[in-house]
Amino acid sequence: MVKKTKKIPDSNSSKKQDKKQCLVLHNDEFNTFDYVIDCLVDVCNHDTTQAEQCAYITHYKGRCDIKNGNYTELKPMKDNLIERGLNVIIH
Repeated sequence: MVKKTKKIPDSNSSKKQDKKQCLVLHNDEFNTFDYVIDCLVDVCNHDTTQAEQCAYITHYKGRCDIKNGNYTELKPMKDNLIERGLNVIIH
């Protein structure tokens, strides 16, 4: 008699990459509005209006969700924005 075993996938690595997450921009006292807007247009493919709105929300609220997606999509954007001096996290 052959026993059948059920294979359980590694839940930690696949859930982190498949789960929808958010790239969040935090306010800082160093970067200008124009610089932040240019970064959001270049890195996140925002149009100018969307980037301006995100910059103003960040300034007045302290943070703004700037992009939604899975971890593998957001990680390169996060790294690029950090290299440009912006304060971003994936949440």
